[in-house]
Amino acid sequence: MFDPLLRKLIDPPLARLGRRLAGWGVAPAGVTLLGWSIGLATVPLLITHQWGWAALALATNRFLDGLDGWVARAKPAAQHDGGAYLDVVADFTFYSAFVLGFGLSAPERLEPALVLMFSFMGTASSFLGYAALAAKHGYNTSLRGPKAIYYLGGLTEGGETIAVFVTMLLFPQWFTELAYGFAAACGLTTLTRTWAGWRTFRAASAHANALGAPDGSSSTQEPGP
Repeated sequence: MFDPLLRKLIDPPLARLGRRLAGWGVAPAGVTLLGWSIGLATVPLLITHQWGWAALALATNRFLDGLDGWVARAKPAAQHDGGAYLDVVADFTFYSAFVLGFGLSAPERLEPALVLMFSFMGTASSFLGYAALAAKHGYNTSLRGPKAIYYLGGLTEGGETIAVFVTMLLFPQWFTELAYGFAAACGLTTLTRTWAGWRTFRAASAHANALGAPDGSSSTQEPGP
């Protein structure tokens, strides 16, 4: 929900740093893999209750996740769909890994962790499913900065997720309440995205069929669900 605003604040300095790193020959995929590895390191840190180190790993992961795309944009020859694919996989597996670490940190945290991870399946599938069909119909958006795939908004986006993760680290004793509360918010995001996607692509297919498009595709900008 707050991601478009956050992008306006963090993109300019990341773009400058990305250009500098690209000039030094840094590979964008290397930045992605480094951030991914550091993010996965939160699992053993959380299991052993090393909240401070886990917070540092979380911050580093998110920083590198925002940086890799700007390194790629500064090196046109290094831009390819494989990098975008790797970035998406790294994001979603990190989110689940973080919750897994908390779930394994104490027996009473396992159940709320499982509920939260289940809710992530809804937000991930509604997000990626929309992106796949948006590409087919030629939709694109720049609200969340330049992206290789369509980034559909919602109540719980990246900014909200990281805010909840930070709160969990600051107040681990509240993990159960935070996990159930955020799972409910993710459920609402899944419902609204699903409804928006169903309406958008039903209308797009009907329009394409009316025009006689053989593959049911169309081309437009910023679809309105």
